[in-house]
Amino acid sequence: MAKYAILIYEDPNFYATMSPEAWSAVIDAHDAFTKRVFELGASIEGGAALASITTATTIKNGGTVTDGPFVETKEAFGGFYVVEARDLDHAVEIGKLCPAPGGGVEVRPVVDPTTNPF
Repeated sequence: MAKYAILIYEDPNFYATMSPEAWSAVIDAHDAFTKRVFELGASIEGGAALASITTATTIKNGGTVTDGPFVETKEAFGGFYVVEARDLDHAVEIGKLCPAPGGGVEVRPVVDPTTNPF
């Protein structure tokens, strides 16, 4: 088994005017997703939702600190899961189930720090 990050990217405006009922449906979808991961024989090693991009602080090479996200995009990094899956195909199968109604997800292997992945 290997670890994969499922990175959630969505349009932050998608959530800005969301009703409490719609927000509850998103939370329910994530709860269902986590149950499905285990049913597929994988496990969740960690994860979190991130606060709004308006709360971001960026530190660039050389130590320059600025408010806001690093780049301007339509979609922003909004949260992640770390799953343990059999292989990349298994992780992609799981990633396809991850709720991201305002965008999509990226699946990426987590690096083993004892080996050089490059």
